[in-house]
Amino acid sequence: MSYSENKFASLFDKQKANQFNIGNTTYKERIKKLKKLKHALEYTYKQDIRDALYADFKKPQLEVDLTEIYPVIDEIKYVSSQLKSWLKKEQVDTPLAMLGSSSYIINEPKGVCLIISPWNYPINLTFGPLVSAIAGGNTVILKPSEMTQNTSSLMARIVSDLFDENEIALVEGEVETSQALLELPFNHIFFTGSPAVGKIVMKAASKHLTSVTLELGGKSPTIIDDSVDIDRVVGKLIFGKFMNAGQTCIAPDYVLIDERMKDSFISSFKKQITTFYSEKPESSKALSRIVNKKHFSRLNEGLEEAKTKNARIDSGGQSNDEDNYIEPTLISDLNEDSKLMNEEIFGPILPLKTYKTLEGAVDYINSKEKPLALYIYSKKKKNINYILDNTRAGGTCINHNLLQYLNHNLPFGGSNNSGIGKSHGYFGFLEFTNQRSLLKQHTFGAVDLLKPPYSNWKQKIVDLTIKWF
Repeated sequence: MSYSENKFASLFDKQKANQFNIGNTTYKERIKKLKKLKHALEYTYKQDIRDALYADFKKPQLEVDLTEIYPVIDEIKYVSSQLKSWLKKEQVDTPLAMLGSSSYIINEPKGVCLIISPWNYPINLTFGPLVSAIAGGNTVILKPSEMTQNTSSLMARIVSDLFDENEIALVEGEVETSQALLELPFNHIFFTGSPAVGKIVMKAASKHLTSVTLELGGKSPTIIDDSVDIDRVVGKLIFGKFMNAGQTCIAPDYVLIDERMKDSFISSFKKQITTFYSEKPESSKALSRIVNKKHFSRLNEGLEEAKTKNARIDSGGQSNDEDNYIEPTLISDLNEDSKLMNEEIFGPILPLKTYKTLEGAVDYINSKEKPLALYIYSKKKKNINYILDNTRAGGTCINHNLLQYLNHNLPFGGSNNSGIGKSHGYFGFLEFTNQRSLLKQHTFGAVDLLKPPYSNWKQKIVDLTIKWF
């Protein structure tokens, strides 16, 4: 497809032509835009957002408020309080050998940016990166997922209500839309989704040497040793795993537990799952549904395969294809070649695997790709430090899960297969800006003495510089 044939070329050109107008806005002007977005989410469209997400996959209202609306509003508050300092020209030290000059760093906008967001937290993962892009002074095209059509259509209304399309625009569509957008020479692409699609995005970006932020996923492990209060641990894991029906990139994907704790874990899980979701979880108003038939079938096939390979369903396991419902499920004795142990689950199924030694558990984790999150439950500092020192992950939470995402003072992102780049707070701002170096010469400097023709005394100056400066 040629540039002129790309149906989004005209929109891209409008934003490209406007990028310096937007890039030269003051921190006050950018904060004003952020506050418009905040008001829209907190008041104007709040109930519409709740209704759209319920229509898409029955997301409970409290979860919408907690995991969709609140993180964006909190991000806006934090960024607004810090943006003035982030945009200041930062003076840095200049080496003595360059006496007579001053050095600075300027955080300048990257330019025209593309944000491709997923379906599992559509409001949060579309508008969260947008906050960073606005703070950085960029123009932006948003492409949300087609799988949550009600929410995507609502976000299109919100964006068109708040912004001119030559600054921020949202386009809807399926895979072909994303493919057409990825053909354009954006200055930065922020993608949230699976590692498989992340590779496609990175390949497309390479044609224009476009910088990328890739927020991906993977199989995030949880390690539990024998020092914990098992009831407290299980309660936290149920909260983290089954929020949004497990459709969370940082949800615990599987549990590695000291073999002496397995029975007590299962017993506590059975008891607490009833407390969370009643004797009939399908009727609970606290459980989302699987987003569509394709993902429902994928998860159900994983369960059925596990059963044929003699895995043990310790709790749950029921499903209803008419409602895309899968019961919160705990499963153990899985074969290592099963889908549930090799593919990111992204659903309400929690595999339980035992270990004999902590070293064995760590070796198992290191045999996999680097996870987006790694969770540790232990009261033993020695065990915690051993795991931290001998594993790698995008982020870690000790004695809880998911909470690391909510702290905007922490960078959020993966490593290698689980992602490239970071988001949230200052780290998100840095993703959407270029750290431009600036050196200003004020007076005659020593370097000016070293122009050709070269001589012995100039060589002596260089030798002294190498030795002493």
